[in-house]
Amino acid sequence: ETLKAFDREVNAFVDYMFGPRDTRVRGWFLLDSYLPTFFLTGAYLLCIWLGNKFMKNRPPFSLRPHLIVYNLGITLLSFYMLIELILATWEGGYNLQCQNLHSAGEADIRVAKVLWWYYFSKVIEFMDTIFFVLRKKSSQITFLHVYHHATMFNIWWCVLNWIPCGQSFFGPTLNSFIHVLMYSYYGLSVIPSMRKYLWWKKYLTQAQLIQFLLTIVHTLSAAVKPCGFPFGCLMFQSSYMATLVILFVNFYIKTYRKAPSRTAVKETPATTEIKNGFHKDYFAAANGLQNNKKAQ
Repeated sequence: ETLKAFDREVNAFVDYMFGPRDTRVRGWFLLDSYLPTFFLTGAYLLCIWLGNKFMKNRPPFSLRPHLIVYNLGITLLSFYMLIELILATWEGGYNLQCQNLHSAGEADIRVAKVLWWYYFSKVIEFMDTIFFVLRKKSSQITFLHVYHHATMFNIWWCVLNWIPCGQSFFGPTLNSFIHVLMYSYYGLSVIPSMRKYLWWKKYLTQAQLIQFLLTIVHTLSAAVKPCGFPFGCLMFQSSYMATLVILFVNFYIKTYRKAPSRTAVKETPATTEIKNGFHKDYFAAANGLQNNKKAQ
């Protein structure tokens, strides 16, 4: 009874802050109450802390078959979301510049169902960090990595409850495309014989930055020429994406713009900051498939 009372208070506060929820998603798994999302995020952060303590004096796990299955599974889920979002928005006649929440009828429901999977995929992707912990890749568990994983899961709970379709489709469509590339790369890179064919790894960082910038431009376009999509949500999304751009640019400057001193080069192996062409602060968002050996 105490937990139920707490749940009612929390959700009443959330409703007071954000207003009435979209009734079309009532009853969908994990959406009616904020507590499951909150507790899963807390469990994620706790697992990082306790996991690092547990692994401190233990040898790292290899987990190669688990990583292959996990990465290819996320790749397939991302590919499904990409195709389904394209088809649903095309069917609904979505306006690329600005799309409201109610004009597309059944297509809006179809988009919302895909975006629920996008929200749920964010809790699955907590395993990125768990793999880091079990493989003792603690250098990969950066602020950018944890910030991105923890916030996305919570933000998309809010999106699904208040703006589950319309203009919300654009970011997940781009991100699903990037994830198809990124997770397929990491899945294939586990297989030694495939590494020499993974020529496109160096373009992933550029694609991610383009994704952030396009999402900001698309979001602000709806603010400049509105179509009824909530203005506050547009401003929040733009602000959040701006934080990712800032963190990414910070990584980019540290990695590509500042030439390391000769002393730093001697003291720090290349794999500490760059692995397979990627900086640790950025591709910490992946799941630990960067190997100490250079890709053949």
